[in-house]
Amino acid sequence: MREEKAIVLDIDGTLTNSKKEISTATKQAIRGLLEKGHKVILASGRPTPGMRRYEEELELERYGGYLLSYNGARIVECRTGEIVYQRVLPAAILPGLYGFAKRNGCGLVTYLGGEVISAFPSDQYVDLESRINGMPVRTVTNFTEFVDFEVNKCLMTAEPEKAEQLEGQLQEKYEGSISVYRSEPFFIEVMPKDVNKATSLERVLPAIGVRRENTVCCGDGYNDIPMLRFAGVGVAMGNAWQAVKDSADYVTSTNDEDGVVRVIHEFFG
Repeated sequence: MREEKAIVLDIDGTLTNSKKEISTATKQAIRGLLEKGHKVILASGRPTPGMRRYEEELELERYGGYLLSYNGARIVECRTGEIVYQRVLPAAILPGLYGFAKRNGCGLVTYLGGEVISAFPSDQYVDLESRINGMPVRTVTNFTEFVDFEVNKCLMTAEPEKAEQLEGQLQEKYEGSISVYRSEPFFIEVMPKDVNKATSLERVLPAIGVRRENTVCCGDGYNDIPMLRFAGVGVAMGNAWQAVKDSADYVTSTNDEDGVVRVIHEFFG
């Protein structure tokens, strides 16, 4: 009996090309996997609403895929819309995050419904996050009072060199209570403790009947490294950061050269 496999795809720089589009060849290859009964999981730092466009394009509701959003803090089953796994940040850390961002002059956002909620007037990177996800920015006057709901993640933004320094400071400040890492040189992800794409996959794979050994994970960013190391086969895109390539079992073509298609041909036959 043939065992089901799963392909886990980061979105930006992996599933999509430089225009943030899924190429026709990639779409057809993924559709072929779905029709054979294999699982497709989209795994992104994006908020869930920012992934819906690609869920619809790949017809994951029809075929039964999964959205692993907020870097793994939430997993949604596409067929039912049910949240099958979720972790949230401790509310007590929000004032400290806000103070840190204000002192250091960096952006700070979270998400509510279809909006990006910003603590300060948006910078170029907050605007980029808005465009990527197709979600408008809503700047609020008192962030810590406004955010009275459960938060899967916060995102801080800064120029790359500054973001690298702030990442280290935040990791030291909040060691043991939350996870902090960069998904892009200018994006600092602030996550619930021990949450990343790998820890969430570890939870969901047994529930969907796929063994870790039968999982192929593809990514290009720093936040993809845990799932590439976790996977049966970890694949770095040709356009990935060198640290990501160093963590992978296999390096495919770039996202503009249908690297995902090559992976499907190589590992799914």
